[in-house]
Formats: sequence, structure tokens, C-alpha cells
Amino acid sequence: MPGEVVVSFEPGYAPEGVAPGEPVVVPVDNVRGALADLRDRPGVEYAAPNVIARAARARSSQYLPNDPEMKSLQWNFLGTYGVGAPEAWANAIAAGRAGGQGVTVAVLDTGVAYSNRSPYRRSPDFTSGQFVKGYDYVDRDPYPNDNNGHGTHVAGTIAEATDNGIAVAGLAYGAKIMPVRVLDGNGEGNSADIARGVRYAVKKKAKLINLSLEFDSRVRASDIPQILDALDYARSRGVLVVGATGNEGADQVSYPARSSSVMAVGSTTEDGCISEFSNGGSGIDIVAPGGGLDARVPGDARCRQSFNGRGIYQVTFLGKSVSRFGLPGTYEGTSMAAPHVTAAAALAIATGVVGANPAPATLERHLERTARDLGIPGADSLYGWGLLDAAKATSK
Repeated sequence: MPGEVVVSFEPGYAPEGVAPGEPVVVPVDNVRGALADLRDRPGVEYAAPNVIARAARARSSQYLPNDPEMKSLQWNFLGTYGVGAPEAWANAIAAGRAGGQGVTVAVLDTGVAYSNRSPYRRSPDFTSGQFVKGYDYVDRDPYPNDNNGHGTHVAGTIAEATDNGIAVAGLAYGAKIMPVRVLDGNGEGNSADIARGVRYAVKKKAKLINLSLEFDSRVRASDIPQILDALDYARSRGVLVVGATGNEGADQVSYPARSSSVMAVGSTTEDGCISEFSNGGSGIDIVAPGGGLDARVPGDARCRQSFNGRGIYQVTFLGKSVSRFGLPGTYEGTSMAAPHVTAAAALAIATGVVGANPAPATLERHLERTARDLGIPGADSLYGWGLLDAAKATSK
């Protein structure tokens, strides 16, 4: 390779005008060849490549992409009670796995706006390369296009394209999304299809499954044996399933998140208070931003019952059209909270902070132990182990 070498000569061998021991910079066509030749010559004290140094600046501890609406809308990533996205992004970049590269996440939902298949369009803030093959268990075909918008929003929180100058960011923007449609255009789906979807995702090598769906609080374990079996199957095959605790404001987590094979995620507001709709109880594991109205929590200074914070912003459908996209401000719920945890799990896997192939229990404990404690010290029935902290979850 062309470049320069530095040569120093012993007394009596230096070229005219060059003092003995004075280094001379010599342009060469081939550095390696020139060094071999010079080092064999008599009178050459040393010959070395003229290597380049750089200013010793500390590597940035944050990464802020250029998505134009991120700073103004994504309090859930950047705000006081956000998940520490800039630090988490920087940690993943430093590990060589930007945005959770190498991790596949199955989104079991209403489908995702992942393709241009008339009348459907891919969301303008996704690229075709962000997806792996999925399936539609509602229409029984290999095209899990979204008819509702909910699944596209959830997938956006996990992996919306980032630093592309469009709209907002996704927390694990380098991960692959596997869209699995188990809910119809009304956002409803039956237990048999959901169970099939879980098993499909496991067999197709998803490492994480997001379930932003809930059954009515009256549904018992005996009513959904096929789902519980599928969730146990996922756990036994090394797949972490993350689920929403439910939106009835109840003191009991709804199924499927109530299963011991699911990491149950409740919702917090922009104030850092538990959302008034968020189900809690002994089964809640962790909380993440979901928006909405602060709950009434006596003695909790963060909770202002009159405060109705913003929802979660991601690109999805505007209105009922499956081809018109925007940033609606109406999405709030534990459905919106769960994908934050799923995305943080993808980043933790990618960065290797929990090993190359962590067991679901290991990954779950790691996310809980790095969470930001809220409410009563330690785990409690409102906040679980606390607010997801993606920055700490990706720090070695």
C-alpha cells in the first residue's frame, strides 16, 4: 500500500544534509516492501511506518439519531421517565451490534405494515430488510399485513427505522421483526390462533416474542390450556415472551401475561406514575412507558391524578386506511409499554451483557435488576421491580 516510512541513519550513512539519528520521512509505493528493504541495508538505525495518531477524545456515551420528531414526541425514550434510549443505543454501537443487530423479535398482533402488497403499503418508516417471514393465522396465509394499526405501532416501538430523517425512532432498530398476525381488524383473536402463533415464532427461531394483547380478567388458566402450553414450550426452547399486564386498572394481571412463562409489563405515564388503566398485582414484573392518566397512589409524589400525559408516538395508520400513515397521539396502554421491554431485551442480547445466548429467566432477572425502582422500595404490586432502564440493561 502507498504511504510513508520513517528512516533514521547511523553516523556516516546519513544522506547529505541529514544529521545522524535525525528521522527522515520517505514517500513509498509499498510500505511493507520498503520496510523490508530498508531494514536489510547497512547503516539504517531503524525504519518504521509513519503511523497516524488521533485526538484522544472520549467515545460518546449517547447516540442521538436524526429522526426529526423524536426529540419533541418520544418522551418515552428521552424524557425524565423514559427508558434511557440514547445511552442504550451508544452501548449497542460500542458493542458492534447497533440497534440490536442479530436478534429476531416476533410480534404477535394485528399484523404489521411490512410490505407493499395491494391494497397494503409498507410503513414509510420501515424498510423491507427489517423483516423476516411471518404468517397470518387469521386469514391462514403467509401475508400478515395489518388491518388495524395496533401491530404496526407495537413493531415501531421495537424496531422502527432510525437515523433515516423520518418521523421517530425504534428502540431496537437493528433487530429483525417477524410479523405474526393473530388478531383481526378489530383487534380480536382467539386462543387457538394465539397458541399457534407462539409455536410458529419459536420454531422459526425468534429469540423474543411480544404479546401486546390481553384476555378479559374473567378468563382463567383452565380456559386457555393451549396458550399456557405454548408459552411453556417457548420458555423451554430459550425464548423470552413479554406480555402486557392489561388495561382494566385491576389488581390482577390478565392472561397471557399472568403466566409464569411471560414477563409481565405494566404501564407508566410521563410523570413516572403508574397509569390509571394499568393492571398490577403480585404477577407484575416491570413497568415501561405507556402513557395516559396518572393513577391515584396516596403518598407517591409523582402521581397527580389530574395529570393526563402524552401517549406513545410511532408511525402507524391514520384513521381506517391501510395506506395512510402518520403519528397519531391516541395510542396508550400496556400494549405500548410491553414492546419497550421486548426491545430492551433485544439490545441486552445483542450487546452480550447477559452472555451470547441467555436463558429467558436470566434475561428477565437482568432487566428487573437493572430497572429504576419506583414506589415502595423493592418489588411491589404496582411497579414490579421498577421502570425499565435500557441504558443500565445494556451496560457492562
